[in-house]
Amino acid sequence: MTARREFDIGLVQLQNMLTEMGERVEKALQEAMHSLESLDMALAQRLIREDPELNRLEERISDLGAKLIATQQPVAKDLRRILVALKISSDLERMGDLAVDIAKAAQRLEGQTLIKPLVDLPRMAELARTMIGESIRSYVDENVDLAYKMAKDDDQIDALYSQILRDLILVMADNQKNINQAMNLCFVGRYIERIADHATNIGENVVYLVVGTRPELNR
Repeated sequence: MTARREFDIGLVQLQNMLTEMGERVEKALQEAMHSLESLDMALAQRLIREDPELNRLEERISDLGAKLIATQQPVAKDLRRILVALKISSDLERMGDLAVDIAKAAQRLEGQTLIKPLVDLPRMAELARTMIGESIRSYVDENVDLAYKMAKDDDQIDALYSQILRDLILVMADNQKNINQAMNLCFVGRYIERIADHATNIGENVVYLVVGTRPELNR
């Protein structure tokens, strides 16, 4: 087998592992939000327990990337492709941690009744979940247009987050007994907003991979 063939196989393995990691993060975010909306403590606990699996997947990606660099000595775009994959795996790992943070927020509300129906938080989470999948697809397909779309989606996330903060501040002002829960929900909004930021980071790295310069998508 030629060196180039071995390298190409390694790149495909990297893409496959990143895709798997992205799918796991999407699922973790979706289930974390479900644990919050339904105050499902068993689901929240399972998500927290499974988090190390995502960390191990990131380690496998790092090991493969390091091996490809050491054995194949790639240059130019080939090298960027590996370095970007390592950065993406780091962003995905952090997204997974933030999904766990949402599950922990749900745990802190154990035994309570939600002070208001959750509307904007699930909308934020669904949009962020879409961003995760599209950011990974932009890497696999080297789709710059899809990478740039992260900036527009992130703006929507930020607008929803601002609205959530305004609503929850009013809830706290209306009844001080709601402060602790409202603060927890504010934290959840922040976690989702940070997930969107990491997806935008992936978009920036994809543009860097394809064109060789890094834009500022996360303003």
